[in-house]
Amino acid sequence: MKKGDIIYGVHPILEAVESSKTVEKVLIQKGMQLESVQKLMPVLREASIPYQYVPKVKLDSLTRKNHQGIVAFISPIEYTNLEWLLPSIYEKGEMPLLVILDHITDVRNFGAVCRSAECAGAHAVIIPSRGSAQVNEDAVKTSAGALLRIPVCRVESLTDTVAFLKNSGVLSIACHEGGEKPYFNADLKTPLAIITGSEETGISPAMIESADSSIHIPMTGATSSLNVSVATAIILFDAARQRLG
Repeated sequence: MKKGDIIYGVHPILEAVESSKTVEKVLIQKGMQLESVQKLMPVLREASIPYQYVPKVKLDSLTRKNHQGIVAFISPIEYTNLEWLLPSIYEKGEMPLLVILDHITDVRNFGAVCRSAECAGAHAVIIPSRGSAQVNEDAVKTSAGALLRIPVCRVESLTDTVAFLKNSGVLSIACHEGGEKPYFNADLKTPLAIITGSEETGISPAMIESADSSIHIPMTGATSSLNVSVATAIILFDAARQRLG
């Protein structure tokens, strides 16, 4: 994280949010009871900006300036509103192809998924506002710049987003080891959102239940699973193959 990617102090952060700058995350010193900090909290919640309470030593490690107990990370990208994006895809006469990342926290995996998604022609990557990898310069670098080209939608609730997509004609398909059928037997030509999860916890039960169907990648080797970015790429490029065919 470069120094230019952070701002500190209550008033600069408040100004950043109110001027529609993309604030990635806010760190607040544990035990802070200042009235100015309390005024900032509803603003962060209204803007769906994740925040976390941390020890003072964490903030001191980010900057030697007088941070006043609060530091914010500025995202190198602008997030896209999914409710605005989806109609534009249909208006262009295209079949939506979206990727939903269920709490993938590794920055490099996130960047690699975005790279594959952009290369495969996906229209957007959807992430939760909390519990996801930080969108920073490392993520952009790992994506080979794809993060600057593909829309990223940050949403408050992934399950609510799946419901919204279904109402908009987009089916969701969960890719996990217990999936109903092999990915190559699934119809990936329809308006589709592909759900993948972290290697530690996988896709949450709530998301599996919310999905319209599920698939798996057959494994014949001794290793039980693939890296999430590789698995996502396999599904994405089969979707691209089906759509081109």
